Amino acid sequence: MTAPFWKTKALEAMTPAEWESLCDGCGKCCLSKLEDEDTGEIFWTSVGCRLFDAENCRCSDYANRLARVPDCVGLTPQNVRTITWLPKTCAYRLVAEGHDLYWWHRLVSGSAETVHEAGISIRGRVKAKETDLAEPDDYFDYILDDEP
Repeated sequence: MTAPFWKTKALEAMTPAEWESLCDGCGKCCLSKLEDEDTGEIFWTSVGCRLFDAENCRCSDYANRLARVPDCVGLTPQNVRTITWLPKTCAYRLVAEGHDLYWWHRLVSGSAETVHEAGISIRGRVKAKETDLAEPDDYFDYILDDEP
């Protein structure tokens, strides 16, 4: 039996399809995060990006997201190794750090629903969209106690 590609290939060697398939669909990347300028500490919020489809836990315009959302971060094999706010459960982060995927990841389970069934995704937990907030200080009302 052949080992799965994420166990045998470096991120840089993956095909575009393999790379995209690593996304588990949790939606955590699409939550607004606040960073303490003095300490670098990241604070997660329950505020979704303006393009985030909270029901489906997907970007509503993935192909054009980088052009439409100036602060959207496109993940690459190079930057996933340095982005400190990637969730602990993120497949890109896990593979970059030499870890295996969790049982609920669709590439392991065979179902895109297991990430939601396992309670890993943010489906049902987005309380506002960034377009709902008038002032930067409004984000403070949506700070979470921990990474979702």
